[in-house]
Order: sequence, then structure tokens, then C-alpha cells
Amino acid sequence: MARLKITQVRSQIGSRQNQRDTLRSLGLKRIGDVVIKDDRPEIRGMVATVSHLVQVTELTEEGGN
Repeated sequence: MARLKITQVRSQIGSRQNQRDTLRSLGLKRIGDVVIKDDRPEIRGMVATVSHLVQVTELTEEGGN
């Protein structure tokens, strides 16, 4: 399964409450924070809500069995 590397690149100051809550739910607290999440529809929806505040990179599974 692919994974997403999500980095907060802009401040949450001045954003709506639901966007601040979404950042917190993703595990992002401050500029420069990075989290790795599974690529699921729920996470994609959260990222879409705060797309102007974060940068997303797809990580591919390398190697294998």
C-alpha cells in the first residue's frame, strides 16, 4: 500500500476552526512537522481540506519479500 508524507508548510493562524482541527487530527502542530500516513480515502479527504497549508508526497513501497 502506498503511503503519504504530509508536511505542514504554512501556519494555521487565521484558518477556520475545522481546518485547525483537521491539522491536529493529522498529527500536525507546527510548521515543518511531518507525518507518514497510509493512502486511504479518509486521509485524502483530510488533506484536501487543508491542501493550502500542507505539502503531500507519495511514498512507494520499495523492496518487498
